[in-house]
Amino acid sequence: MDAVARRKYSAALDMSSHAPQLSPPARANIPTHIAIIMDGNGRWAKTRGLPRVEGHRNGVESVRSTVRVCGELGVKYLTLYAFSVENWNRPKDEVDTLMKYLARFLKNEIGELMKNNVRLEAVGQIYRLPEFVQEQLAKTKAALAKNTGLTLILALSYGGRTELVEATRAIAQQVKAGKLDPAEINEQVIAQNLYTHAYPDPDLLIRTSGELRVSNFLLWQISYAEFVVTPTLWPDFRKPQLYEALEEYTRRHRRFGGL
Repeated sequence: MDAVARRKYSAALDMSSHAPQLSPPARANIPTHIAIIMDGNGRWAKTRGLPRVEGHRNGVESVRSTVRVCGELGVKYLTLYAFSVENWNRPKDEVDTLMKYLARFLKNEIGELMKNNVRLEAVGQIYRLPEFVQEQLAKTKAALAKNTGLTLILALSYGGRTELVEATRAIAQQVKAGKLDPAEINEQVIAQNLYTHAYPDPDLLIRTSGELRVSNFLLWQISYAEFVVTPTLWPDFRKPQLYEALEEYTRRHRRFGGL
C-alpha cells in the first residue's frame, strides 16, 4: 500500500461512521490522561497478505488521527506504547525497519504536531535506541518544546518491570548515600523515581485488537485506570473507536478503592 492509498484508506475510515458525535456527558468528562496499547499491526497486515511492516506503516495514520482528536477534545496527556523492551527480541530486519519508521515519523510529523500545539516527550530506555533515532527525537522535542496543548508521550524501549527495577535501584542509591531514610520510602518516593514522574497517572487505558492483557505497560501507573478493550486493530483505530472508548469511560464509576 503506497502513500496515496494509505491516505485514501485513512480518509475512508474517518468518514466511515458519518461524523460521530460525542455525547454531552462524555464531553464533560474527558480524561486528563489517556494511555493506549497500540496492538494489531501485524495481524492487520497478515489479513491483507502484506508484510508486517505495512501494518506499522499504516498504524502511523492512526497515531496522527488520535493525537489530533485528543488535542481537539482537551486531553492533556496521551501516552502511546510505541516500542517495548520485549520488541528488541523481534527479527533484526523488522526492528531495523521500525527504527527507520520511528525516525521518519519524528521528523515528518513536526509540522502536524506544531499545527496542533502538541508537545512531545518520551519515556523508557531511550539510550538503547539507535543514535539516529535519539538525535531525531531530541530535535523534535526541542522544536515542539514551547507548545502548550496536548503532551504526547511515546513509550520507547519501555517496560513496566524494567522501570520499577530502575526506580528501585535509584532509591537504593539514595539510601546508600544517606540522602533517604528507608522509613521514608512511600508511594510518592517510588512515583518520583519512575520515568513518568512528571506526568499524572492515566485515567483511561485503551487496548486495541481485543487482547486482554497489559503487556508490561505502566504497571504502577494504571493501578486505578479504567480499561477499555476494542476488537479494532490499531491501523483501523480512528475517531469513532476513540469516541466509543470515551463513552464507555463516562459510564464507569471511579471509586479508587472506596464506595
